[in-house]
Amino acid sequence: MTLRVARGLAAVALVPVLLAGCTDAEDTPVAAQPGSPTDGGVGRTGSTASIAVPDPSEDAQAEDPSYDAGTSQPVEDSVYPEVGDPLVDALHYGLDLGWNPQTRTLDAAEVLTFRATDDAPHFQLDFGAALAVRSARLDGARVAVDERGKDLVVRAPVQADQRYVLELRYGGTPRPVAAPTTRADFSTLGWTITDDGRVWTMQEPFGAYSWYAVNDQPSDKALYDITVRAPAPWVGVANGELVSQEESGGTTTSSWHLDEPASSYLVTVAIGDFAMTKDRSASGVPMTYWWPSDDRSILRRLRLAADEVAWIEDRLGPYPFSSLGFVVVDSRSAMETQTMITVGKEDYDLSPEVLLHEMVHQWYGDQVTPADWKDLWLSEGMAQYLQILWQAQHYGYSADAQLRDLASGADQRQRNESGPPADYDPSTFAEGNVYYSPALMWDVIRRDLGDRLFWRLAREWPAAHDNGNADYDEAVRWWSQESGRNLAPTFDAWLLGATTPPYP
Repeated sequence: MTLRVARGLAAVALVPVLLAGCTDAEDTPVAAQPGSPTDGGVGRTGSTASIAVPDPSEDAQAEDPSYDAGTSQPVEDSVYPEVGDPLVDALHYGLDLGWNPQTRTLDAAEVLTFRATDDAPHFQLDFGAALAVRSARLDGARVAVDERGKDLVVRAPVQADQRYVLELRYGGTPRPVAAPTTRADFSTLGWTITDDGRVWTMQEPFGAYSWYAVNDQPSDKALYDITVRAPAPWVGVANGELVSQEESGGTTTSSWHLDEPASSYLVTVAIGDFAMTKDRSASGVPMTYWWPSDDRSILRRLRLAADEVAWIEDRLGPYPFSSLGFVVVDSRSAMETQTMITVGKEDYDLSPEVLLHEMVHQWYGDQVTPADWKDLWLSEGMAQYLQILWQAQHYGYSADAQLRDLASGADQRQRNESGPPADYDPSTFAEGNVYYSPALMWDVIRRDLGDRLFWRLAREWPAAHDNGNADYDEAVRWWSQESGRNLAPTFDAWLLGATTPPYP
């Protein structure tokens, strides 16, 4: 997620928007794809096609070795312990989402393959109180469930290290949940409905449970297959690769496959009248831009991302996933949703520095993800640091001067307001302290280690934790061991201290 404007940091956050140097791209509107809608506008808003629960073939699915990539070591979150359950290790979510924009209702089916981490008489998932379960089966047999606020309790015993397949049919009008922050650019999380029935989702640190049953904590990564059904010409956009998209009976069905595991906060769904343009980075990363079909000016701004990929790869190594996309929605923020970045329509959200910031997260945040929300700094610090360096290089000011300005006053104000970056006030999620203080720390470490060693380790850290999670202790251990320096005092001072440490 990008910090929009931190108090006292306008000189860093607000810079002119660069629109030169667009890459050549292949324009491929969704309407031009075989089987896709061919007209514009909202189109029919009647009921979507009926949804059938996918046949999970329970035994085969539970033992499918391709789901091994979703194996995690879930933990109870230290900042938001009421969300998530370490008993559940989700391996794969199969979601079939039928959206009716006229009635604002979701008709959905879910097949969750998971591993139990311990013996228990029952297990639970996070699930929006506005949704109702219509049927539930565990390994093919009917099972009783209790809906208690945001908790869906499944009344069936599980055994440690055994795999299970849970099938759900559910529906209702999803409601977003309150965000634990004082930021002005977002106050709710999860499934968001616009006045005309379009949908978008952003859900950091939680809120995925507003639209499906999920273990909504970042230490539990899983694979995803998402199918979205909406009245044509609207389409559904989600993470990963678009496997198929076709129109039948006035309904567009879009099926997406995410081939590497993601935490629930990194999942995205957007439903609306989108056009799509294809592109490719210099290194060959296939890219797509999904933009509101009535505003082509947005496309020109998105195309800058292809050139920025090379700048990031020079510092962090090859792009870590098989595809990269951007979907533009009505948010006032931007979010590093894995392989399909979700971006707001306002000028700042579409600025080159914000696009770059969210792409850096594909390495720091997505490839390697914090195990606990106390370590949000692991994602935001490096993304903010590279954003500052990129802005300095492209807008012609001194990164050193900007960093010194941050260290001379703004950093202390943020600690006073929200707490240290790795011990922040839970009601101030994703505020300036988790962006700028760790960015300063990374600059101190770079100065200590020298550019060559620092950037080598910056590339090796996400690769060494590919598709995994990490926490504070692992970061301190790894960076100290690989650098040959005891960096614990530096980490502790910048991330846990109440006062700004000396900046060299």
